[in-house]
Amino acid sequence: MSSNEDGKFFYGRRGSPTQWSLAEALTAMEPGAAGTMLYPSGVAAIACAMLAVLKPGDEVLMTDSSYDPSRSYADAFLKPMGITARYYDPLIGADISDIFTEKTKAILLESPGSLTFEVQDVPTICRAAKDAGIVTLLDNTWATSRFFPALEKGVDISIVAATKYIVGHSDVMMGAATTHAKYWTRLRRTAQQLGQVVSPDDAYLAARGLRTLEVRLKQHEQSALTIAHWLKDRPEVGLVLHPALPECPGHDIWKRDFKGSSGLFSFQLGQGDEKSRAAFIDALTLFGIGYSWGGFESLALPVDPEKYRTATQWTMEGALVRLHIGLEDPDDLIADLAKAFEHYNNVS
Repeated sequence: MSSNEDGKFFYGRRGSPTQWSLAEALTAMEPGAAGTMLYPSGVAAIACAMLAVLKPGDEVLMTDSSYDPSRSYADAFLKPMGITARYYDPLIGADISDIFTEKTKAILLESPGSLTFEVQDVPTICRAAKDAGIVTLLDNTWATSRFFPALEKGVDISIVAATKYIVGHSDVMMGAATTHAKYWTRLRRTAQQLGQVVSPDDAYLAARGLRTLEVRLKQHEQSALTIAHWLKDRPEVGLVLHPALPECPGHDIWKRDFKGSSGLFSFQLGQGDEKSRAAFIDALTLFGIGYSWGGFESLALPVDPEKYRTATQWTMEGALVRLHIGLEDPDDLIADLAKAFEHYNNVS
C-alpha cells in the first residue's frame, strides 16, 4: 500500500505533479501551513473542511454575514446529520466566548462578509476559540493569503474559492483549504474519502492564474479604491461599504490586520428602490451581471442582505449594489457608472 503523501503515485484521485505543485504553492503562501487540499469548488472546500472537524452532536458557530451557500449547507445538510449551526454578530469580537457551549466545536468566519463587508476581529476570536479547544475556519476568498495570512493570525483552516482571485480568468471552478499540522491529516482524509479531486488541466489553469496574482490584486485594489472614493462623492450614494474606507464596519480592524484590499465592495443607493436599482444595473455596459467575482471583468449585482440574517438585523435603508472591479481602465468604468446614474435618476 502506497503511503498517502503527495509526490508518490498511487491512484488518479490522489493527484499528479500538476495538482501537487499547485497545492505546494498555496501552502507556501500561508506561513505555518502543513498542506493544502484542492476541491472542485469553493463550496466543496467549505463543506469538506467542516465535515473534517465536526461530528453528530456538535455545534458550529457561523458569522451572520456568511456566504449564503455556507448557510444553506449548514441548515439543510449538517442539521439532519445532528450538527447544529448558530449564527453570531460578525462584530462580536472577544464577546464570542460568551456564546460558547460544551457542544461548540468549530467557528466559521468570513472576513469581510461578501455582501456587507463587516471586518471581523479574527485574531481575537481565534484566541478565544483556542482557549476553549474550538477549531476556527475562515473563508478568506476576499483577501487571499496575500492580503491576510490567516494561519499567522490564528486561524486553523483557511479556505478560498480559488475560482475567484487565484484562477483570475473566470474559466475554472476550484476551492482550496490550507491548514497546519494539527488538522492536516483529518482534512486530507476527509477530502479523499469523499472523492474530492480536481483535474490536472484545471490545476494547470489555476497555477497559471497564481503566477499573476500579485499584479492582478494590486490593480484590483487600486481601481476599486479609485471607484469607491468616486462613489462617495455621488449625491445618489448613501454609504460605500469598502473595508479600506473609515465608514465600513470593522475598518480599524482591517487597517490593523490586512495588507491590502481587493476589488469587491458594496454601496447603498440612498433614495433608491428595487426598480431604480434595476434601471441602474441594466444601464451598465462594461459591467457584467454575475455572482462569481474575482476574474478580470467587472461585475454588478443587486444584493438584499436582510434575506440572509438571523442573529442580526440589516436595517440600512436604500437598495444595495455589489461591485467587483476588474482589470478594465477605471476611468472607463467610472464613465459607465456615471451613465448608469443618469438612468437611475430618471426612474427615482
